Amino acid sequence: MTGTAPPPLTLAEELLLLAWDPVRGRPVIRQAYLGYGLAGAALADLEAAGRVTVERGDRIAVTAPLPLNDPVLDAALTALPGPAKRNGVRAHRWVRRMGRSAQGLCLRRLEERGALRREARRALGLFPHTRYPAGPVDHLGPAHARFRAAVEAGLPDHRARLLAALASATGLDAKLLPGSGFRPLRRDLKRLGKEVWTVRAVHRAVQEDKNSANAGG
Repeated sequence: MTGTAPPPLTLAEELLLLAWDPVRGRPVIRQAYLGYGLAGAALADLEAAGRVTVERGDRIAVTAPLPLNDPVLDAALTALPGPAKRNGVRAHRWVRRMGRSAQGLCLRRLEERGALRREARRALGLFPHTRYPAGPVDHLGPAHARFRAAVEAGLPDHRARLLAALASATGLDAKLLPGSGFRPLRRDLKRLGKEVWTVRAVHRAVQEDKNSANAGG
């Protein structure tokens, strides 16, 4: 008797795997930026599943509040105003609010899949913190291999382009597509991000953080 195959990775899980250092057990970009990217990726999956759409002013509207039996996507859907609400929330504001919890949900989901393992540590022997190095099931290697193959094929499908554009919006493209050879592709991804509302919301959330940091400096 064969076991049931695990559900496919969501876009958010794929993005987290691409952004994760398997040895240090933490992201290779700013945690806040990754969180925004994960929230935007969840929105993109909800849109693909027919659960949400965008209205004027980049406001998110829930079109079908039916669960998808995925802990990350269902939590994101629950955190959105229901269909009865006349005015949906602005996408970039929701992305900012949902970022931290989206990362926590994705980490737990990937821990359940065996991709990561939770380690409780104490910095300097005093301050507790948690890291998530690679787990017993290799999901990180295949995620990077899929991304490289998609890039070599010219990002042939919408999901691959969306994942790459989300990486661009969070600054992860500098890690995944380094050097002058990828400069034209990085520029194309930035242009694509302006056309796709879920990615645009992530970019705007990241930019607001950068503007605040510059103003504070």
